Amino acid sequence: MEHQPYIPGFKPADSGPLARFLPPLEEGVISAWLSRLNLPGSWLLDPFGFSPRLVLEAARSGYRVLVTANNPVTRFLLEIFANPPPESEFIAALADLGAIKKGEERLAGHLQSLYFTICEKCNQQIQARSFLWRKGEGTPYARIYECQHCGDSGEHPATEDDKENAKRIAATDALHRSRAFERVISLKDEDRNYAEEAIQHYLPRPLYALTTVLNRLDSLTLSPERKQALMALILLACDAGNTLWAHPSERPRPKQLSTPSQFREHNVWMMLERGVGLFAASGSPVPVEAWPNKIPESGGICIYEGRLKDLAHQVKKEIPIAAVIGSVPRPNQAFWTLSALWAGWLWGKDAVEPYKVALRRRRYDWAWNATALFASFSHLNELLADDVPMFGLIPEPEPAFITSALTAAHTAGFKLESVALRTEHDAIQVIWKAAQKNKPENANADILQKAIYEYISSRGEPASYLHAHTAGLVALAEANALKQPELEFDEALRKTQILFSSALKDDKRFIHYSTGESVDTGMWGLNPSIPTNAGSPPAIHTESLSDLAEMAVVAYLQKNPNVIFLEVEEDLYPRFPGLMTPSKGLIYAVLNSYAEKNGANWNLRAEDVASTRREEMKNIFALLEKIGERLNYQSSRDDKVLTWKDNGQVVKKFHVLASALLNRALEHADEQTVIVIPGGRAALAAYKQERDPSLKARLKKYKLVKYRLLRSLLEVPILTRETFEEQVASDPVEESKGQMMMF
Repeated sequence: MEHQPYIPGFKPADSGPLARFLPPLEEGVISAWLSRLNLPGSWLLDPFGFSPRLVLEAARSGYRVLVTANNPVTRFLLEIFANPPPESEFIAALADLGAIKKGEERLAGHLQSLYFTICEKCNQQIQARSFLWRKGEGTPYARIYECQHCGDSGEHPATEDDKENAKRIAATDALHRSRAFERVISLKDEDRNYAEEAIQHYLPRPLYALTTVLNRLDSLTLSPERKQALMALILLACDAGNTLWAHPSERPRPKQLSTPSQFREHNVWMMLERGVGLFAASGSPVPVEAWPNKIPESGGICIYEGRLKDLAHQVKKEIPIAAVIGSVPRPNQAFWTLSALWAGWLWGKDAVEPYKVALRRRRYDWAWNATALFASFSHLNELLADDVPMFGLIPEPEPAFITSALTAAHTAGFKLESVALRTEHDAIQVIWKAAQKNKPENANADILQKAIYEYISSRGEPASYLHAHTAGLVALAEANALKQPELEFDEALRKTQILFSSALKDDKRFIHYSTGESVDTGMWGLNPSIPTNAGSPPAIHTESLSDLAEMAVVAYLQKNPNVIFLEVEEDLYPRFPGLMTPSKGLIYAVLNSYAEKNGANWNLRAEDVASTRREEMKNIFALLEKIGERLNYQSSRDDKVLTWKDNGQVVKKFHVLASALLNRALEHADEQTVIVIPGGRAALAAYKQERDPSLKARLKKYKLVKYRLLRSLLEVPILTRETFEEQVASDPVEESKGQMMMF
């Protein structure tokens, strides 16, 4: 299998409306892949409809995109992101809503009064941004505010008035909860209990605020554009009002409909105001039509409001699909259940009906995920011609998710062409091609052991379990051994996991760097003293991925001054395709060690220009000779190693580096070796040890000394062999003081 390079995005994952539930995908990835496809105007198919931003980016790249979207919320987001009303319409819509009367008050003032609290510093009445709750308690324990009068801000204990206000609103909760329920489902519906359970994840105050707003929508006469703007703001408030906002945010991306032990209650009116800026227009408008209406050849989106299996036979007849794109969906009970709830609140019971199954299901496991994906991939393979490519993104990857997705696609007949993986924080990029189903073969541990061993060996350093697991899955896919026909998906996935566990635990060539017992924790490396089962030589320490990446980045900086980070990535990733992709953290560590940043641009430091570094190394060798002379040692030099001898016996060997290529120095090191590096490499050396436990263990036997220490030793008035040892031990390699991504 010829793996493709990882495609870097030019912009981080979007943080806009409902971002905590949508796939965290970097912007620019799909457009870069489509530029390689180079078929503008062609039809693309997104069979999942899971990522509105991905579909929009493809359409803006000049493609016609057919997307199946049976979730009414993601469908609405796709429509409004494609053609958002101008900011003036959002402002006017909120003003129209706020001007409606609630008794003798304007609605805006009434909703704001629900969150009144007293500033602890100046005693003025202000709005709290949020109240903090503990699960199961009847009143908030704290509030968060910013006082516009005195500037006081932050978290403060809740007052007695705050607690009494919460109790007062809770006294009428049953009425408002009943109204919220009736907008979603009828009292006679067999699924009413599921809707009631979902609504329990709303506290009385935000539920009252939301039902008050929703009940007044019908009295507003708005233009279609302004009504769409108001619906978008209310959708944002619906999400802000639930209890899934952990405090502190240890679960920023909830998957289960489960209230955290401590959570935030947001100010609903403030969230409506905040939405005005979040939905502001960005990017050129995109034509959007409902199937089967036509869209222009220059690019646009055609939405099919249903499931892929209902569309498959129509597409095969009428639309030549050139490629498939999509973010592979992972189970999200929280979002899918809330989507059904919000659809009823915003658009009525009819909008909930096709999606009501999301209310019923409470448990989504990986076997369910694989079964559902298999159904989608099967329908997809039926409607595609052979060799049509599919570019799939697997966000928030974890071993079980990757196993589920690759097994489902392979069982449905898709041929795996490439897998590119950076870190567990980045979406995996997968290329499949529509193909005929192959005859399954039996899986065995030998396939996994060989694949994982070869991968870690080629990497030259330990790998995360995610990387090792993916390497094994690729090997199983190539061997047609991911699933046997007689097995259900739950048993097939279980057998695969057992196979991985035994393959790693039973092979003495592998070392597990982890504080836990489970194979899917920590990192996996190779034991250099254990030969392979076939009797081949033991694993040797070749160039590590981190060292190779360091050399590649520095070489690029030497040839290309004034570069931005994305240019470095675009040069680097083709050199390290597939599962070898260097992380952003590693690239930044190298850049911070060798280069200076001016705005967005990076330039090689003056002292790290090759000619300057060579001269500096000559000076360091001269310093070592002088120090050796003061200590009555005889010095000799062989390339980058200077040796001190005493009466013909080797006392010290100094391996002088201009880089942080520590593995090279360790290849020929012995108990007398001291590794000498520039001070600017200290943070990079520390970073490499943190990401590579095998390197850290090996370096414990040796001393690392910085250039600056050797310079300072010449100024020591009394330098003895004993004080030299003390001085060398006094200047350890430290981690960077700045923030650095350790992945």
